[in-house]
Amino acid sequence: PRRRGHQAGHTVLDVFRQHVRQRPRHPLLLFQDQVLTFETWSASNRAAWALQRRAGLRRGQTVAVFLPNEPAYLWTWLALAKLGCPMACLNCNVRGRALRHALEAAEATVMLASPGERGNMGFGGFVVTRATVLREDSGGFGGF
Repeated sequence: PRRRGHQAGHTVLDVFRQHVRQRPRHPLLLFQDQVLTFETWSASNRAAWALQRRAGLRRGQTVAVFLPNEPAYLWTWLALAKLGCPMACLNCNVRGRALRHALEAAEATVMLASPGERGNMGFGGFVVTRATVLREDSGGFGGF
C-alpha cells in the first residue's frame, strides 16, 4: 500500500519544491538562533548558479562535499540536486588517509569545503586527487 502523499517517480527535490509552494513561511531549519523557512531556499538557487557558472559543473559529475552541519550544507545539497550532480558526503571529522580514501572512492571531480576546513584536511592543505576545491570565501557560492 502507498503512504499518503507519496507519488511514484518523485525525487526529494520535487517534494521539497512542493513544500516551498504550499508552505513558504513554515520553518524548514532551526540553526543556532536562526529560523530558516522554505522560502529561503533561494540560497540553493544562487549556489546552483555559482556551481554551474564558476565551477563548470555538469549533470552527472560527482561532487565531494566536506562541510560541517550548517545551512550551507542543505543549500549545497539542493543545488547539486538541481544540477543533477551526485553528492559524495564526506564526514568533516575525517582526516588524513581516511579522507583521501573517501575522496578516491567517490571519484569526485570537484570538492566543496567550508572556509573553516582551510589547511585542516590532514594531507597537506587543499591538494586533492582528481578534485578542485571551492571555498565560500572565494566567491564560489555567491555569498549565501
